[in-house]
Amino acid sequence: MPRYEYKVVPAPTKGLKGKGVKGPEARFSHALQELMNGLSGYGWEYQRAETLPSVERSGLTSTTTEWRNVLVFRRLRETGAEAFAPELLPPPDQTPPTPQNAAPPSLAEAAKPGDDPAENAPPDSPPDEAETPEHSAENDSDHEDNGVEETRDEKNLSVSLKTLLSFR
Repeated sequence: MPRYEYKVVPAPTKGLKGKGVKGPEARFSHALQELMNGLSGYGWEYQRAETLPSVERSGLTSTTTEWRNVLVFRRLRETGAEAFAPELLPPPDQTPPTPQNAAPPSLAEAAKPGDDPAENAPPDSPPDEAETPEHSAENDSDHEDNGVEETRDEKNLSVSLKTLLSFR
């Protein structure tokens, strides 16, 4: 069973000028025609025109009933399953990799159990940061500086607060 979605738009209240369109009736018809053709380009099919009541406020406490003219359109609803069209991928190649296509072995694979990894490392690689004594000294000094800066900031904050409170 097909499912539809609906769109309700207000009917035009004024005519639309166009080439060769003369007179109020022709301009009004032209406005309707442009609206319908515009929506049909997006797949909407015109169903009917309706005149429906609309209760609106009038003043502070009273309400009035206004009659509104609307146009009803519909189109087929695309459900998730219908809109989803999966693309089948080709099957993977079943050929084993040749030595030309194979990647070179990594350092961990090249090292044998019991070998020292430092001996197998390339000669131009930098030493680990954990092994350098400057690294740990730099970190310790950074932490000390941060503690002093925080203390200075706290002092400045307390001085600023005292200054603000003294103006009361």
